[in-house]
Amino acid sequence: MTATLKDLRPVYVVGVGMHRYQFASDTPYITLGLTAVRRALADAGIDFPAVESAYVGCTGIGLAAGRIMFNHLGSTGLGVTQVENASASGSSAFQLACFEVAAGLKDCAIAVGVDKYGDQLRAVNKEGVSKLSDTANIPLIRYAIMAEHLKKAKGLSQEDLALVASKNHTNGATNPFAQFQKPRSVEDILKSTLVAGTTTSLMCTPRGEGGAAAIICSEAGIKRLGISGAKPIRILSSVLLSEKPQVGRELPSVTVAQTVAEQAYAEAGITSGDLDCVELHDAFAIEEILYTETFGLAPKGEGQLFLRDGGSAIGGKCSVNSSGGLIAQGHPLGPTGIGQIHEIVKQLRHDNGDRQQPDAKTGMAHMIGLGTISIAHVFQRD
Repeated sequence: MTATLKDLRPVYVVGVGMHRYQFASDTPYITLGLTAVRRALADAGIDFPAVESAYVGCTGIGLAAGRIMFNHLGSTGLGVTQVENASASGSSAFQLACFEVAAGLKDCAIAVGVDKYGDQLRAVNKEGVSKLSDTANIPLIRYAIMAEHLKKAKGLSQEDLALVASKNHTNGATNPFAQFQKPRSVEDILKSTLVAGTTTSLMCTPRGEGGAAAIICSEAGIKRLGISGAKPIRILSSVLLSEKPQVGRELPSVTVAQTVAEQAYAEAGITSGDLDCVELHDAFAIEEILYTETFGLAPKGEGQLFLRDGGSAIGGKCSVNSSGGLIAQGHPLGPTGIGQIHEIVKQLRHDNGDRQQPDAKTGMAHMIGLGTISIAHVFQRD
């Protein structure tokens, strides 16, 4: 019988930090990453030599990015592992750090996501298999087609998609780390440039660069390092799976997201009704509506009703993407999943300012990697 994260020794996020997500610039990746690392160390109240192991998620920087970055903090001998898993790179780095500490191999590890806007060449373009279509597997095209299908299948409207984007842009307006910090109305979203079908530019995530970091500790590490108060947030579960063949009209990325969420709930010992806040993969507005149903926050076919009724708003039944999500906070790839964790940790500490979900106790962060990988972590305030 295999063990789950909750069967191992307890692990906690004790420090988080970010560098604001931004459009491509001359800022070195060292600055992006170490800004996040230093803020996470300051948040935890520890010095860098206390960190025993590091996992670095990135997609567009190159070989040995983490080792080179940490040289600027000093060579302490810590183990460094570089992780690439498309958009789920940071999420996967975080999972590996959790597992190492939970297994008792280390007491304090750091997960860092950092990326510049690089070439991000996809292996699928090198597999030597001819494609029937050059565009059918582009995520934007796939989700634009899905949006048009759902409009006909369940009465989804163009205004519903705009409402998702408007909510998230408005949330991002008060997030100092968001790439977009301007509230936008439904009308603003609808008037923006069409990019695929009826999907507009402001219904899509921007690409850019940034950094995010999270420090994970065992109870022994917390005690030894003198970390106290409300800072430690328990990680109850962390699940990663890949897609299976498509059945019917539902995209494999949606099917695998449901499986991952259900397994994460089971391992954490919760239900979807226990979730107070969720950060989910909303590279395109239609995804948020799909995943609120997939995760059991709304009944199947009623994601748009949950949205219209304010269920996913801050102060609603379960706030969804209070950070602004990928649509407003941004999606620099490597850092994205850890940026989600930054928001969840702040929520569960009740330290999230204007974006605070009242009495938040349990949260989940979810990412997709190129549609083929899905990963989710469940967190709880002890």
